[in-house]
Amino acid sequence: MSLLRRLRAVAAVAAVATGRGLATAAGEGRQLLLRQLFEASSCTYTYLLADASTGDAVIIDPVLETVPRDLRLLRELGLTLRYAANTHCHADHVTGSGALRRALGCRSAIGRESGARADLRLRDGDLLRFGAFALRVVPTPGHTPGCVTFVLDDASMAFTGDALLVRGCGRTDFQQGCARTLHRSVHERIFSLPESCRVYPGHDYQGHTMSTVGEERRHNPRLTLGADEFVALMEGLQLPRPRLMDVAIPANLRCGIQDEP
Repeated sequence: MSLLRRLRAVAAVAAVATGRGLATAAGEGRQLLLRQLFEASSCTYTYLLADASTGDAVIIDPVLETVPRDLRLLRELGLTLRYAANTHCHADHVTGSGALRRALGCRSAIGRESGARADLRLRDGDLLRFGAFALRVVPTPGHTPGCVTFVLDDASMAFTGDALLVRGCGRTDFQQGCARTLHRSVHERIFSLPESCRVYPGHDYQGHTMSTVGEERRHNPRLTLGADEFVALMEGLQLPRPRLMDVAIPANLRCGIQDEP
Protein backbone atom coordinates (compact mmCIF):
# COMPACT_ATOMS: atom_id res chain seq x y z
CA MET A 1 0.00 0.00 0.00
CA SER A 2 1.32 3.44 -0.91
CA LEU A 3 2.01 6.05 1.78
CA LEU A 4 -0.93 8.16 0.54
CA ARG A 5 -3.34 5.22 0.77
CA ARG A 6 -2.11 4.36 4.26
CA LEU A 7 -2.67 7.95 5.38
CA ARG A 8 -6.17 7.92 3.92
CA ALA A 9 -6.93 4.66 5.74
CA VAL A 10 -5.74 6.12 9.04
CA ALA A 11 -7.88 9.23 8.46
CA ALA A 12 -10.93 7.08 7.75
CA VAL A 13 -10.48 5.13 10.98
CA ALA A 14 -10.08 8.39 12.91
CA ALA A 15 -13.27 9.77 11.36
CA VAL A 16 -15.24 6.68 12.41
CA ALA A 17 -13.78 6.88 15.93
CA THR A 18 -14.73 10.54 16.22
CA GLY A 19 -18.25 9.81 15.05
CA ARG A 20 -18.62 7.18 17.76
CA GLY A 21 -17.25 9.45 20.46
CA LEU A 22 -13.93 7.60 20.57
CA ALA A 23 -10.46 9.07 20.76
CA THR A 24 -7.52 6.85 19.84
CA ALA A 25 -4.35 7.03 21.94
CA ALA A 26 -1.54 7.36 19.39
CA GLY A 27 0.69 4.33 18.90
CA GLU A 28 -0.95 2.22 21.59
CA GLY A 29 -4.05 0.84 19.90
CA ARG A 30 -6.25 2.11 22.75
CA GLN A 31 -9.68 3.62 22.24
CA LEU A 32 -11.03 6.15 24.69
CA LEU A 33 -14.74 6.83 24.79
CA LEU A 34 -15.45 10.42 25.84
CA ARG A 35 -18.80 12.07 26.48
CA GLN A 36 -19.16 15.72 27.47
CA LEU A 37 -22.49 16.23 29.27
CA PHE A 38 -24.14 19.47 30.36
CA GLU A 39 -26.31 20.57 33.29
CA ALA A 40 -28.07 23.78 32.32
CA SER A 41 -28.98 25.44 35.63
CA SER A 42 -25.35 25.59 36.85
CA CYS A 43 -23.75 25.45 33.38
CA THR A 44 -21.71 22.49 34.62
CA TYR A 45 -19.90 20.03 32.37
CA THR A 46 -19.78 16.39 33.44
CA TYR A 47 -17.33 14.11 31.65
CA LEU A 48 -17.68 10.38 31.13
CA LEU A 49 -14.52 8.58 30.04
CA ALA A 50 -14.22 4.85 29.36
CA ASP A 51 -11.92 2.26 27.86
CA ALA A 52 -13.90 1.14 24.81
CA SER A 53 -12.39 -2.35 25.02
CA THR A 54 -13.03 -3.18 28.67
CA GLY A 55 -15.96 -0.87 29.44
CA ASP A 56 -14.26 0.45 32.58
CA ALA A 57 -15.30 4.07 33.14
CA VAL A 58 -14.80 7.16 35.29
CA ILE A 59 -17.11 10.16 35.57
CA ILE A 60 -15.84 13.65 36.44
CA ASP A 61 -18.00 16.24 38.25
CA PRO A 62 -21.40 14.52 38.15
CA VAL A 63 -24.40 16.64 39.18
CA LEU A 64 -27.13 15.23 41.43
CA GLU A 65 -30.02 16.36 39.21
CA THR A 66 -28.58 14.62 36.13
CA VAL A 67 -27.68 11.29 37.75
CA PRO A 68 -30.68 9.56 36.06
CA ARG A 69 -29.31 10.67 32.67
CA ASP A 70 -25.83 9.43 33.58
CA LEU A 71 -27.10 6.06 34.81
CA ARG A 72 -29.09 5.60 31.64
CA LEU A 73 -26.07 6.44 29.46
CA LEU A 74 -23.82 4.05 31.38
CA ARG A 75 -26.38 1.30 30.91
CA GLU A 76 -26.90 2.01 27.21
CA LEU A 77 -23.15 1.96 26.53
CA GLY A 78 -22.55 -1.13 28.65
CA LEU A 79 -20.01 0.57 30.91
CA THR A 80 -18.83 -0.25 34.43
CA LEU A 81 -18.29 2.89 36.48
CA ARG A 82 -15.16 2.62 38.65
CA TYR A 83 -14.90 6.18 39.99
CA ALA A 84 -17.09 9.25 40.47
CA ALA A 85 -14.44 11.97 40.77
CA ASN A 86 -14.75 15.65 41.64
CA THR A 87 -12.36 18.41 40.67
CA HIS A 88 -13.24 20.32 43.87
CA CYS A 89 -15.93 20.98 46.47
CA HIS A 90 -18.51 22.76 44.33
CA ALA A 91 -20.49 25.76 45.57
CA ASP A 92 -23.07 25.96 42.77
CA HIS A 93 -24.44 22.41 42.64
CA VAL A 94 -24.61 19.21 44.67
CA THR A 95 -22.37 16.44 43.42
CA GLY A 96 -23.94 13.28 42.05
CA SER A 97 -21.11 11.13 43.45
CA GLY A 98 -23.17 9.81 46.34
CA ALA A 99 -26.14 8.78 44.20
CA LEU A 100 -23.86 7.05 41.68
CA ARG A 101 -21.98 5.33 44.49
CA ARG A 102 -25.20 4.00 46.01
CA ALA A 103 -26.58 2.87 42.64
CA LEU A 104 -23.44 1.29 41.19
CA GLY A 105 -20.93 0.69 43.97
CA CYS A 106 -18.30 2.93 42.39
CA ARG A 107 -15.78 4.81 44.54
CA SER A 108 -16.08 8.55 45.15
CA ALA A 109 -12.94 10.69 44.87
CA ILE A 110 -11.91 14.28 45.63
CA GLY A 111 -8.70 16.16 46.40
CA ARG A 112 -7.37 15.68 49.94
CA GLU A 113 -6.97 19.42 50.51
CA SER A 114 -10.70 19.96 49.93
CA GLY A 115 -11.40 18.70 53.44
CA ALA A 116 -14.27 16.62 52.05
CA ARG A 117 -15.07 13.01 52.87
CA ALA A 118 -14.83 10.45 50.07
CA ASP A 119 -13.66 6.92 49.43
CA LEU A 120 -10.48 8.33 47.89
CA ARG A 121 -8.88 11.60 49.02
CA LEU A 122 -6.48 12.31 46.20
CA ARG A 123 -2.87 13.48 46.35
CA ASP A 124 -0.51 14.87 43.73
CA GLY A 125 0.40 12.12 41.26
CA ASP A 126 -2.32 9.65 42.25
CA LEU A 127 -3.80 7.69 39.36
CA LEU A 128 -7.42 6.77 38.69
CA ARG A 129 -7.10 3.73 36.42
CA PHE A 130 -9.87 2.55 34.11
CA GLY A 131 -9.04 -0.22 31.67
CA ALA A 132 -5.84 0.64 29.78
CA PHE A 133 -6.15 4.33 30.73
CA ALA A 134 -5.46 6.43 33.79
CA LEU A 135 -6.15 9.96 34.96
CA ARG A 136 -3.28 11.61 36.85
CA VAL A 137 -4.14 13.93 39.73
CA VAL A 138 -2.56 17.39 39.47
CA PRO A 139 -3.36 19.81 42.31
CA THR A 140 -4.37 23.23 40.95
CA PRO A 141 -5.50 25.22 44.02
CA GLY A 142 -6.63 28.84 43.99
CA HIS A 143 -10.33 28.70 43.19
CA THR A 144 -10.46 26.52 46.31
CA PRO A 145 -7.55 24.98 48.24
CA GLY A 146 -8.57 21.48 47.17
CA CYS A 147 -8.95 21.93 43.41
CA VAL A 148 -7.35 19.29 41.21
CA THR A 149 -6.98 18.85 37.48
CA PHE A 150 -7.28 15.35 35.99
CA VAL A 151 -4.76 14.78 33.18
CA LEU A 152 -5.05 11.77 30.88
CA ASP A 153 -1.98 9.56 31.05
CA ASP A 154 -0.71 10.58 27.59
CA ALA A 155 -1.21 14.32 28.41
CA SER A 156 -3.61 14.71 25.49
CA MET A 157 -6.50 15.93 27.68
CA ALA A 158 -6.86 17.88 30.92
CA PHE A 159 -10.09 18.22 32.89
CA THR A 160 -9.48 21.48 34.69
CA GLY A 161 -12.64 22.02 36.76
CA ASP A 162 -12.90 25.70 37.72
CA ALA A 163 -9.15 26.37 37.77
CA LEU A 164 -9.05 27.09 34.03
CA LEU A 165 -12.10 27.85 31.92
CA VAL A 166 -12.18 28.62 28.21
CA ARG A 167 -10.90 32.23 28.07
CA GLY A 168 -11.47 32.58 31.80
CA CYS A 169 -11.01 31.00 35.22
CA GLY A 170 -12.91 30.31 38.42
CA ARG A 171 -13.54 33.04 40.97
CA THR A 172 -11.32 33.37 44.04
CA ASP A 173 -13.44 35.40 46.47
CA PHE A 174 -14.84 32.61 48.69
CA GLN A 175 -14.03 29.07 49.96
CA GLN A 176 -10.51 30.21 50.93
CA GLY A 177 -9.79 31.14 47.34
CA CYS A 178 -6.56 32.93 46.46
CA ALA A 179 -5.98 34.69 43.15
CA ARG A 180 -2.19 34.59 43.39
CA THR A 181 -2.28 30.86 44.09
CA LEU A 182 -4.61 30.26 41.14
CA HIS A 183 -2.33 32.21 38.79
CA ARG A 184 0.65 30.13 39.90
CA SER A 185 -1.29 26.85 39.64
CA VAL A 186 -2.42 27.47 36.09
CA HIS A 187 0.96 28.66 34.86
CA GLU A 188 3.01 25.96 36.60
CA ARG A 189 0.73 22.92 36.43
CA ILE A 190 -1.58 23.42 33.41
CA PHE A 191 0.32 25.72 31.04
CA SER A 192 3.32 23.40 31.41
CA LEU A 193 1.36 20.66 29.60
CA PRO A 194 1.85 20.23 25.82
CA GLU A 195 0.32 23.02 23.72
CA SER A 196 -1.88 20.49 21.94
CA CYS A 197 -3.35 19.18 25.21
CA ARG A 198 -7.11 19.67 25.07
CA VAL A 199 -8.62 21.63 27.95
CA TYR A 200 -12.05 20.49 29.13
CA PRO A 201 -13.43 22.99 31.69
CA GLY A 202 -15.84 22.47 34.56
CA HIS A 203 -18.22 25.19 33.35
CA ASP A 204 -18.90 27.41 30.41
CA TYR A 205 -21.20 30.42 30.10
CA GLN A 206 -20.37 31.55 26.55
CA GLY A 207 -21.06 28.46 24.42
CA HIS A 208 -17.54 27.00 24.39
CA THR A 209 -17.00 23.28 24.88
CA MET A 210 -13.21 22.95 25.01
CA SER A 211 -9.92 24.64 24.21
CA THR A 212 -6.22 23.74 24.19
CA VAL A 213 -3.34 24.66 26.46
CA GLY A 214 -1.75 26.62 23.60
CA GLU A 215 -4.90 28.64 22.96
CA GLU A 216 -5.32 29.54 26.61
CA ARG A 217 -1.65 30.49 26.98
CA ARG A 218 -2.06 32.97 24.15
CA HIS A 219 -5.65 34.16 24.36
CA ASN A 220 -7.00 33.80 27.91
CA PRO A 221 -7.65 37.46 28.84
CA ARG A 222 -7.15 36.84 32.55
CA LEU A 223 -4.26 34.40 32.62
CA THR A 224 -2.12 36.19 30.05
CA LEU A 225 -1.81 38.91 32.72
CA GLY A 226 1.09 39.03 35.14
CA ALA A 227 0.44 37.86 38.69
CA ASP A 228 -0.09 41.33 40.18
CA GLU A 229 -2.45 42.42 37.40
CA PHE A 230 -4.36 39.15 37.72
CA VAL A 231 -4.79 39.59 41.48
CA ALA A 232 -6.06 43.15 41.00
CA LEU A 233 -8.53 41.99 38.34
CA MET A 234 -9.89 39.13 40.44
CA GLU A 235 -10.25 41.30 43.55
CA GLY A 236 -12.35 43.80 41.60
CA LEU A 237 -14.88 41.40 40.05
CA GLN A 238 -17.67 41.81 42.67
CA LEU A 239 -19.54 38.68 41.60
CA PRO A 240 -22.90 37.63 43.10
CA ARG A 241 -22.98 34.90 45.72
CA PRO A 242 -23.82 31.44 44.28
CA ARG A 243 -27.51 30.74 44.83
CA LEU A 244 -27.04 27.17 46.13
CA MET A 245 -23.86 27.79 48.11
CA ASP A 246 -25.38 27.15 51.57
CA VAL A 247 -26.78 23.83 50.38
CA ALA A 248 -24.07 22.67 48.01
CA ILE A 249 -20.96 23.13 50.15
CA PRO A 250 -22.19 21.18 53.21
CA ALA A 251 -23.48 18.37 50.97
CA ASN A 252 -20.28 18.24 48.95
CA LEU A 253 -18.08 18.11 52.04
CA ARG A 254 -19.70 14.70 52.53
CA CYS A 255 -18.83 13.89 48.91
CA GLY A 256 -20.24 10.53 47.97
CA ILE A 257 -21.05 9.34 51.49
CA GLN A 258 -23.97 11.58 52.35
CA ASP A 259 -25.97 8.83 54.07
CA GLU A 260 -23.24 7.70 56.44
CA PRO A 261 -22.75 9.16 59.96
